[in-house]
Amino acid sequence: MKWQETSEIPCSVARTLSVIGDRWTLLVIRNAFLGMQRYEQFHANLGVTRHVLADRLGRLVEADILEKVLYQQRPPRYEYRLTEKGRDLHPILMMLTAWGDKWMAQEHGAPLLFKHTACGHVFTPKLACSECAEEVLVSDVSPMIGPGMGKQKHA
Repeated sequence: MKWQETSEIPCSVARTLSVIGDRWTLLVIRNAFLGMQRYEQFHANLGVTRHVLADRLGRLVEADILEKVLYQQRPPRYEYRLTEKGRDLHPILMMLTAWGDKWMAQEHGAPLLFKHTACGHVFTPKLACSECAEEVLVSDVSPMIGPGMGKQKHA
């Protein structure tokens, strides 16, 4: 199976990875959440080749994760802004950050801390049930076949 075909598998993880599943794409999205919007900001921060960066930005625009907005006429210059679909990736990045802080930060500690503006506290992201608001652990989850499974290809 080719990588592009993962978007056809009836699996939300595979479909998501078909859009955001490489390191440069996730780092571009991370930087967008950190407030970067311009090509040169992404390039200076990431150090990725211009070809790779242009490709990832183009794919994110095509996938409606980012929108390309003209901010200067002559010469034409664009900003890349998160769409609603892009902003919905925030919990994924927060949970990846929490995992990296726990398992990859070593003795240095977390490179970034996050403050919840509503209460003013630094927090660690946790997964909570949308119905009862209790924290959800792996032992608390029972997968079930959903309506989207149908008779599609399986991974």
